[in-house]
Amino acid sequence: MEYNCFFTNDGKWFRYRAAAIIVEEGCILFAKNEIDDYFYSIGGAVHMGETAEGAVKREVFEETGVEYDVDHLAIIHENFFNDNRGSLKNMDCHEIALYFVMKPRGTKELNSNSYVMGVKETMHWIPINELDNYKAFPSFMKAYLQSEHCGIEHIITDERV
Repeated sequence: MEYNCFFTNDGKWFRYRAAAIIVEEGCILFAKNEIDDYFYSIGGAVHMGETAEGAVKREVFEETGVEYDVDHLAIIHENFFNDNRGSLKNMDCHEIALYFVMKPRGTKELNSNSYVMGVKETMHWIPINELDNYKAFPSFMKAYLQSEHCGIEHIITDERV
C-alpha cells in the first residue's frame, strides 16, 4: 500500500505534490472532474519514499494514459487555499508543489481513463492565450508560460476566500 505525503490536523490540511507542465501546440494540459467547477494541473501527491520526479511521471501516466519524460524542475509552489466542498470542506489547506516541465511528444493524443476517489477526471488542452477565460489553478500559469525563465522559480499563491 502506498502512502501519500499529506496530513490533516485540527482543521488544517497539508500535502506535498508533484505536478506537470505539459505543453503541446500552444496548449497546456489541465484536468477537470465531474464535481468541481474548475480546471487543475496534472499531478498529485508524492508517496512516502518516492522522489518528486518519480511521482510526476507516475501521476502523468495515471491521468493521461501516456508516458511523458521530465525536461526539468521549473517551480516550487507554496499554495494556500480552502475548498468549501468535498473532502476538504472547512479545511485550511497548505500545499507544497514541485512543477516539472515535461518534454513535448509532438501530439495531443492521450489515452485517459482517470478516476480520483471514484470521480471521473477528464483531460483538456487549453490554449495558453485563452487561459484567462477559464477558472484554472494554479492561477499563475498563464503569466508563467508567457515569460522567459532561468532556473527554478519560487511562487507563493494565496487562494483562500
